[in-house]
Amino acid sequence: MKDSEPSNRRSQIVGRIRDVQWVCQFLEGDSGRGLHIIGEAGVGKTTLLDAVAEAVSEADCRVLRANGVEFEADVSFAGLHQILTPVLDDIERLPSDYREALLVALGFGAGPAPGRLLLVNATLTLLRQLAAEKPLLLIVDDLPWLDRASAVILGFVARRLSGGTVGFLAASRTGGANMLDHSGLYETELEPLDDDSAHLLLAARYPGLAARVRARVVAEARGNPLALMELPRELTASQRTAQEDLPMVLPLGERLRELFVTRVTALTADARRLLLLAALDGTGDLRVLHRAVGTDTAVLEDLAPAERERLVRTDGATRSLAFRHPLIRAAVVEASTLAQRRAAHQALAAALAERPERQAWHLAEAAIEPDEQVALRLQDAAHAVLHRGDAIGAVAALTRAAELSPVAHDRARRLAEAAYLGAEATGDVAGASELLQRAQAAEPGSSAALYAAAAAVYVLINTEADLITAHRLLVGAIEAAGPDYDADDPALIDALHTLQLVCWWSGRADLWAPFVNAVGRLKPSPPPVLAMAARTFPDPARTGLAALSDLDRVREVLRRTTDPTVLVRGATATIYIDQVGELRGRLWELVRQGRDSSGQVRRHLGALMHLCMEDFLTGDWEGAQQLADEGAALCDAEYPFFAWYFQYNQVLLHGARGEVEAGEALAERMVRWGTRRGVGAAVAFAHQARTLVCLGSGDYEAAYRHATALTPAGTLAPYKAHALWGAYDLIEAAVRTGRDAEAAAHLRALRELDVARLSDRYAMLVEGAAGLCAQDDEAVAHLQQALSVPGADRWAFEAARIRLALGERLRRTSAKGLARVPLTAAAGAFVRLGAAPWAERARMELRATGQPTLPEGTQSLLTPQELEIAHLAASGLSNKQIGERLYISHRTVGAHLYKVYPKLGITTRAALRDALNAMDGDG
Repeated sequence: MKDSEPSNRRSQIVGRIRDVQWVCQFLEGDSGRGLHIIGEAGVGKTTLLDAVAEAVSEADCRVLRANGVEFEADVSFAGLHQILTPVLDDIERLPSDYREALLVALGFGAGPAPGRLLLVNATLTLLRQLAAEKPLLLIVDDLPWLDRASAVILGFVARRLSGGTVGFLAASRTGGANMLDHSGLYETELEPLDDDSAHLLLAARYPGLAARVRARVVAEARGNPLALMELPRELTASQRTAQEDLPMVLPLGERLRELFVTRVTALTADARRLLLLAALDGTGDLRVLHRAVGTDTAVLEDLAPAERERLVRTDGATRSLAFRHPLIRAAVVEASTLAQRRAAHQALAAALAERPERQAWHLAEAAIEPDEQVALRLQDAAHAVLHRGDAIGAVAALTRAAELSPVAHDRARRLAEAAYLGAEATGDVAGASELLQRAQAAEPGSSAALYAAAAAVYVLINTEADLITAHRLLVGAIEAAGPDYDADDPALIDALHTLQLVCWWSGRADLWAPFVNAVGRLKPSPPPVLAMAARTFPDPARTGLAALSDLDRVREVLRRTTDPTVLVRGATATIYIDQVGELRGRLWELVRQGRDSSGQVRRHLGALMHLCMEDFLTGDWEGAQQLADEGAALCDAEYPFFAWYFQYNQVLLHGARGEVEAGEALAERMVRWGTRRGVGAAVAFAHQARTLVCLGSGDYEAAYRHATALTPAGTLAPYKAHALWGAYDLIEAAVRTGRDAEAAAHLRALRELDVARLSDRYAMLVEGAAGLCAQDDEAVAHLQQALSVPGADRWAFEAARIRLALGERLRRTSAKGLARVPLTAAAGAFVRLGAAPWAERARMELRATGQPTLPEGTQSLLTPQELEIAHLAASGLSNKQIGERLYISHRTVGAHLYKVYPKLGITTRAALRDALNAMDGDG
């Protein structure tokens, strides 16, 4: 069909027919991906979306739409509300937990805020049900203004529902950031119209436009359809016909926006009022407009003039309204007076009584002077969205609440809390710094000082400031909050958690006293997570046991919480007692949220840290590597201070895999940085990881040197929690360098502190260390006891190292046959992990027992049939029996075995079993 043919609406989209066809074909294809259209303002993105929606609707495809709205960008789930409101009746068909979650998120139900994963699953289930009835297309326009909470949900949808019977189509301005950037959408740019199409468009819309005037407009519009449509409106009749010279500069930019204002002010008063309500509401829900008007006025009839002017489109079936271009919405607001905007916000607030968060924002926009009641409501809204994981929304709400605070003390407190959230949760250090300056300019109160100090820590650590300055700032603010330390003061609790991290980062025992004293003075008692963290995180070897009795209480808190901050703090409190695995699923949910929302950078980072270490300890080294790489990249972009933690995990992996040069270089880099910045934890981590590098390479003297740099042999240095994780390595390095007395002293220190009671993993390691220190017969008993600890094999690498030690001792006592069992198991585990130097050590021990071993990869030399025949032969079956079982002749069996023997490096049938055992151990 040619562009000039006027048989339907799409035929009027000059120059875009091919674009519409391409989009439709893409969505119908089997790529399984959604489509993201970008383009400059006014290039016709919304028009293209409209045309695609019309085309697929004609093909019996259901279309659900949402438009990003500037005012709604800080209102959680506003976009999801637009998408799902037309299908509210279908929500009732969902399982009860999904139905309740969606209704609460959309503001149609009451109850606790649903978890992000629950909402995702509920949305996916609903959309799949709809798509089962007929094809479905989701369209999201103006992505940069889509609220963050909706963007996260729709990001999951874009990745999981695109293709097949569900399509996903989105549009945004070129260069605009949006939350779906990493959702796997195929991105294409909508180019400006070519000159021929631009001339056709002008000729169709302005047939009386003189040729040279048209050429001037085309040259100035540069293919922008909006400009092409609107620029001639500013021209007089004589200018259009070239009877009067054109102005030197045709109106563009702001002047173009003014054209929309003119079109808006030409409407009836009722239409303008409704458009203003719609612009400020931003959801497109006509029912909200009905309630805001407060009468039985026929809203659709009053909007008819705006529809005729092509400013908006309405859909009576879905009871929705949409502006045809963002500039129209802006023009509506510009065309209004302050009094009209206040009245509209007040009307919307009255209409949204069931949506307290949105209502609070409208009340705030209606306020023209400080109002503590409105500020309180906005503060409550901030805390509500924060608990749902929307930290950026919380910062925006707190900042506005501060602006509405009549008392300087409250203003400073809210600004300081916003600064703390901005720095701690979102990674916006620059924004936090600016908020801090505003808070400090107001009259500070104790809570303001606490939040300001905590926020300042995150600003300082990501500059070149030292930790002593941060420590001094925090301690001063906490002491100023005394003498009564209220355990219910969230500012004080946040400050104490931050102080705990500062002390731990420093690696200095002398900095912990103010934290310990302050926690002890909390009344009536510290919150469970903080109480446990105060014992299990600073010095777990000495105080961790006392906290174990409270573990069930902490587990219950973590089970019930929906607050990401509490969850990450809970993981921190339990990391040195090996309980992070219980939180693995919840932490992964935070990671997924963080990947889809930059509003959770810090929490995302904390979850990555814990999961990365857990993956290393439990043997998922591929997962650990991926998380370490992701964390390092995130630190480069947002939080450079924390890069050392992910470097530590990378050094561990280098050391375990035998990548000595890379591990040494990265560990040295950590030491230099940590020493320069006064981050003792980074230096301690580097020494512990470097010990593993040296143990793997067989440089036991260097291993002992690094192990004792973390803590001297014979003691666990106070307030060096990480000394626990290096204890077994220190004892192994001491034994292998002939320092038996030092190894025994360190074991004695572990036993005196009763470290084995902290967790099953420590019980395994302490018994394993005892085996390293003992004489042969006693050593075997200890090592076997270590491997009998419940869940020992969960700690894959450490358990394999103990099996290797057991095999070595058994071989040394001439129990070579018994030694082969743990050695074969250890070799297999090391090969699966990719721990090359330990695998080779296990192979050497196996060879010393008289069992032949094979280079890694030998198994792949045997064909599947050769391997099966070899195993059957090793089990004692004759060639004839093997042939009968496999339905081949005994001669064929013999021919296969003739090929197998040289591949396995043997010459007799009797050697088959040992050779196959060695091969199984290797891979």
